[in-house]
Amino acid sequence: MEIISGSCRLGLWHVLVYWSGNTIHRVRFATTGIGGDIPPLIRQFCAGRAVDLRPLSSIAILDDTPYSRIYRAVREIPYGKTAPYGEIARVVGTSPRVVGQAMARNPTPLVIPCHRVVAAKGIGGFSPSVEIKEALLTMEKKDLRKGRI
Repeated sequence: MEIISGSCRLGLWHVLVYWSGNTIHRVRFATTGIGGDIPPLIRQFCAGRAVDLRPLSSIAILDDTPYSRIYRAVREIPYGKTAPYGEIARVVGTSPRVVGQAMARNPTPLVIPCHRVVAAKGIGGFSPSVEIKEALLTMEKKDLRKGRI
């Protein structure tokens, strides 16, 4: 199956998506966009609509590795909510450090909502900019307060 690529805006950033069918192969944030289509659910999410991205699959959860188990646990964090690295680590039987490493290597952010995983005391990191994580969490919490989800 051919991999399709495209992008949409998320604030000052562009969300680049590489996908085929219902499977997302890669998501990246960049200062410039690329032409092409992206899955409608991701476009709606980036436009600030409260949508569930779990109908989309990620290449990161298709096997049974420690990271894929972490990614599946992270997908269960509800829209507008957060969970600390330690909680995810307890669920999958690993350490918070391994969860942090998995989040740093997440090939499909948004689909695997690593922005919802936070440090015990603070927001934690996010690549390429923690400002994206802050914006995503703010957007989701606003929707939650307005009862959109």
